[in-house]
Amino acid sequence: MFHDFNHKLILRILGGLLLFEGIFLLTAIFVAVIYKEEVTSYFLITSGIAVFLGVLFYVIGRNASPVIGKREGSVIVTSIWLIFSFIGLLPYWLSGSIPSFTDAFFETMSGFTTTGASILNNIEALPKSILYWRSLTHWIGGLGIIVISIALLPIFGFSTVQLFSAEATGPTKDKIHPKMSDTAKRLLAIYIVLTIAEILLLVIAGMDWFDAVNHSFATMATGGFSTKQASIGYWSSPAIQYIIIIFMFLAGVNFSLFYFMIKGKWNKIKENEELRFFVITIFLFTSLIGISICDTSHLQSFAGLETVFRDSLFTVVSIMTTTGFVTIDYMLYQPVVWILLLIVMLTGASAGSTAGGMKMIRVLLVVKYAYYEFKRIIHPNAVFPVKYNNLIVRDDVITRVLAFIMLYILLIIIGTVILAFSGMGFMESLSGMVTCISDVGPGLGSIGPTANFSGIPAFSKWFLSFVMLVGRLEVFTVLIIFTPIFWKK
Repeated sequence: MFHDFNHKLILRILGGLLLFEGIFLLTAIFVAVIYKEEVTSYFLITSGIAVFLGVLFYVIGRNASPVIGKREGSVIVTSIWLIFSFIGLLPYWLSGSIPSFTDAFFETMSGFTTTGASILNNIEALPKSILYWRSLTHWIGGLGIIVISIALLPIFGFSTVQLFSAEATGPTKDKIHPKMSDTAKRLLAIYIVLTIAEILLLVIAGMDWFDAVNHSFATMATGGFSTKQASIGYWSSPAIQYIIIIFMFLAGVNFSLFYFMIKGKWNKIKENEELRFFVITIFLFTSLIGISICDTSHLQSFAGLETVFRDSLFTVVSIMTTTGFVTIDYMLYQPVVWILLLIVMLTGASAGSTAGGMKMIRVLLVVKYAYYEFKRIIHPNAVFPVKYNNLIVRDDVITRVLAFIMLYILLIIIGTVILAFSGMGFMESLSGMVTCISDVGPGLGSIGPTANFSGIPAFSKWFLSFVMLVGRLEVFTVLIIFTPIFWKK
């Protein structure tokens, strides 16, 4: 027997969200008008399609039962990313900015999942409004279309807890506020304030307004799309690079900690083990990479040492928060640097941030669990519970974390084989799989920091687009739809 799906409710929620995509698309028209670009019609057509479908779905779904289960949650979250991407690619495709449908889909999915992997070979040649829309897809996807929707859906009278748990499947969900919608509004407010702060600081540091807005969208979403082919390397200004380092780091921190900070609950921040682990890991990898890229010429002056420190810190923070901005071509360094960066791609930043990857908290819990396992071997009768923030972590949570990490590694292995079959090289297959499932952006080899994904086979582009979605929605949400048990009553 198939499970009775609440189809109407799914359509109604999707309809409501599509109306928002339509509104976001209209903002690109302002940019086109300011810069006198002849692409307004493409944004109007796309916005019209989004609004038409939104209204249609909303009307079909009226009188829907407001009960939303885990199954509906998974279907809504997965399908919204797909629908947003299929509609969001239209301005690129219709305007001829990205003539290939496959490439346009890859770029859009990479935008909404905040991966930042690109197929564009001449970014500066594109209309400004197209580049603005490209950065905006990051910003919308960054806080999660779903968290944004948690703030908005109560207007339509829905319970949104299931949606939130479908998207945020990490081991902790700090309840900022008992009502989900209020939590989302607070997260959204923090997100907007940080974005505005970064825009202003980048302008003060010497970026023009257009670049500052685009890079702030991409930084806060930990996306990594730039308006320049050379990414942040285009600006040789240390001030701009340090500002972006700071905001990439902030975007990789659990957003509920900002709320506790505003409320003056400093002990919540001091006691947060994930944040401490995040900071220590950044400095450990920055030191290791700094040592491996430092040569005698750098040691002769303070400026040389500062450059090594800044390049290492920028690269580690960018890759670890899964932003993927670049200032240097790390492929020019020793292979040890590539291996260190692959590890950092896997770990990701904090749960509850806009970053991808496995998340620090999962890595931390597994490290603790492994350490206690050694203790248990020596003292078989003693009890060593795993603690996090001074609270005992339940066994079922540890089991879920272990299952997640095992599945994550397994998917990378299977995906690497599939990509190799499709004709990609070993280094490209492995790093392409890691960078896309962790939503980082640049990989190694011919998909490295100064290159992109334009040259990979079409099949690989579709496959990696799917991998980005699986990674963005924390694996289980998407893959569970492909299990028979999901569809059974």
